[in-house]
Amino acid sequence: MTNPLHFSSRRREALRLASALALAWPLSGRAQSAWPTKPVNLVVPFPPGGGTDTFARPLSAQFAKQTGKTMVIDNRGGAGGTLGAGVAAKAAPDGYTLFMGAVHHTIAPSMYPKLDYDIEKDFVPIALVANVPQVLVVNPKSVSGDFKGFLAQLKASPGQLNYGSAGTGTSHHLAGELFKQMTGTLITHIPYTGAGPALRDLISGQVDMMFDGLGSSSGHIKGGRIRALMVSGGKRNPAFPEVPCAAELGLGDYTVTTWYGLWAPKGTPADVQSRIVEEIQRAVATDELKAIWASNGAEFGTLSPVQFGGFVSAEIKRWAAVVKVSGAKLD
Repeated sequence: MTNPLHFSSRRREALRLASALALAWPLSGRAQSAWPTKPVNLVVPFPPGGGTDTFARPLSAQFAKQTGKTMVIDNRGGAGGTLGAGVAAKAAPDGYTLFMGAVHHTIAPSMYPKLDYDIEKDFVPIALVANVPQVLVVNPKSVSGDFKGFLAQLKASPGQLNYGSAGTGTSHHLAGELFKQMTGTLITHIPYTGAGPALRDLISGQVDMMFDGLGSSSGHIKGGRIRALMVSGGKRNPAFPEVPCAAELGLGDYTVTTWYGLWAPKGTPADVQSRIVEEIQRAVATDELKAIWASNGAEFGTLSPVQFGGFVSAEIKRWAAVVKVSGAKLD
C-alpha cells in the first residue's frame, strides 16, 4: 500500500516542478525570440551608390523602425563583390552580421577559381529581397539617338566605345559580353569596384555606357543625367514604360536580371534565422518599401529560404554556362 504522506510529497514536488517549468517557459520563449538586442551589421560588398545600396539602405531604415535596433551598412567593395562576401562568411554566426549579396555572387564561382568562401556552404539563405531587370544606359553626350542609331554607331566604330561595370565577373560585365555576342559588336570593358563608381564615371562622361540594374540607374535616368535605351527581357518595365524592351528590338533572348538577396553566416541558430525572415517579410510588406521598390522597377522576392537556396543553385549553373559560351575572363 502506498504511503499517503509519501504520495503527497511526490505530488507536491511534481507540482512544484510543473509550476517552475510553467514560469520558465514564457521566459525561454522570449529568449528565443529576443533577437535583435543590439545593432545588426549588414555587409554590402560594393561601394555606396550601387544597386545593392539602393535596396539595402531603405531595408535597414525600415528594420530599425520595426525593431528599435540599428542595422549598420558596412560597405566592403572590391573584386566583383567577393571581398565583402569573404568578410561576411567569416563573421560570428549569431545573427548580428548579415550579408546582402546579389546575382554577382552566383557568377563568381565561374570567374574566381580561388574564392575564400562558398556561397552555398558558408552561408544560409534568408530571403530574395528584390529582382530588377538590367537596363542599357548611355551618356547622352557620348551616344545620341535611339537604339537603332546606337547600334549603327557601335558597328561603325568597333572598340571605340566602352562600358563600365561593377567589376569583372559581375552581371554588369556578363550582360555586356552577352550583348556583344548577340549583336556582333566590339565594346571595350572597363571594370570598377562597384556599380556606384562606374555610374559616377558614366555620368561624368569617363565611360560611354553601362549594362546596369535598373534600381541603381533609375534616379539618374529620371534626372536626365543618363539615358536608357533598352531594358532586358520580353516586356517594358512599368517604372519606365517609354523604354523599349530587348524583344521589341530584335534581341528576344537577351534576358538579364539583377537580383539582391540576404544571407546569414552558416551556423546562425535556426530560431534567429526565423526571426530575421520574419522581420524582412514585415519590412518588404510595408507601403514605404513597396513604393521604393516600384519606383526602381523592382519586384519583391516571394521565395521561402529553402526556395531561395534552390534558386541560388540554379543561378550558379546558369551563369557558368554563360561564362563558358562568352569566354569572359578576369582582366
